[in-house]
Amino acid sequence: MTLLITLALAAGINATTATDEKFGTAEEAEALVAKAVAHVKSAGAEKAYQDFTGKVPQFIHRDLYVVVYDLEGRVLAHGQHATLVGQNLLELRDPDGKPWIKERVKMARSKDKFWQDYKFRDPITKRTLSKSTYCERLDSTVVCAGIYKR
Repeated sequence: MTLLITLALAAGINATTATDEKFGTAEEAEALVAKAVAHVKSAGAEKAYQDFTGKVPQFIHRDLYVVVYDLEGRVLAHGQHATLVGQNLLELRDPDGKPWIKERVKMARSKDKFWQDYKFRDPITKRTLSKSTYCERLDSTVVCAGIYKR
């Protein structure tokens, strides 16, 4: 009986850990953006954007991925939705009506680094969740990676 209880507890602990491990942390988002910015600087924007959009493994970490916008709201790279590249999403709104791309661009024009909160569909759970995205301005672009709040 003790063995069964021990196994059940261990399974519960492992299941919780496995669920938590699906989600990136704020520190991991900041590190991914720093790595992405360094890649743009070393490889050039064209190659870096291809890598981000092409889901090169070093730029995908669990539910974390890189997105890059110009300061007009046009998607330059997207680590989850390649079909968005080239589209201007300035007027896109979250489920609460918040124009989050417009807000992101505005923040990028006045800050070198920042966090932004809005709602977004989680690619793992397929649910709309609160999201917080870390961004850094790089020349006339903004490089970002976001975490889902649980």
